Amino acid sequence: MNHYFTNENLPSNLKKINVSIKDKIFTFYTDNGVFSKKRLDFGSRSLINCLLDLDIKGDVLDLGCGYGVVGIILSSFFDIDVDMVDVNKRALHLANMNIKENNIRANVFESNIYENINKKYDYIITNPPIRTGKDTVYKFLFGAKDYLKDDGYLIYVINKEQGAKSSIKDLEKVADIKVLDKNKGFFVICCNFRWHIEKNMRII
Repeated sequence: MNHYFTNENLPSNLKKINVSIKDKIFTFYTDNGVFSKKRLDFGSRSLINCLLDLDIKGDVLDLGCGYGVVGIILSSFFDIDVDMVDVNKRALHLANMNIKENNIRANVFESNIYENINKKYDYIITNPPIRTGKDTVYKFLFGAKDYLKDDGYLIYVINKEQGAKSSIKDLEKVADIKVLDKNKGFFVICCNFRWHIEKNMRII
């Protein structure tokens, strides 16, 4: 689990990987101590491919960005303003390197989940760190409601064997939920918190 937290003591072994998305090739620096250092993981790929079928615009938060794959790829396809945050300092260093490598514009800074977030977004996008446990994952998901604009969306990816259905059941208590895609056990899930509140106010 070192890749989720600080890893200054891990020996560095910097590498480059190539990622192909919709006939575009992206190059990323990776290293020891970051998630999915050898290749783009299937969950993130499923999330990205689903997002590229949407009309993403405005302010986007890549929450738990790792070495920057999601935010960088989205920035190359959409005219958006992206903030990329993580608690892992090595991941943040790599994300900055990868922004330059792929010639895109994004803002990278350290934040333990929402700790250093001081604005609201049109989209919060995340592949949450499942192995940190349910409590941490739910801080990623439920905390989004305080950092989204009125019409903003949380979009996340999670495997059915790692809590996809239970996360839907629990989030349905506070948000309108739509499953955007299912791909080999991975669910891409969209949440809107305002619609749920307004709907329940009308019922009352």
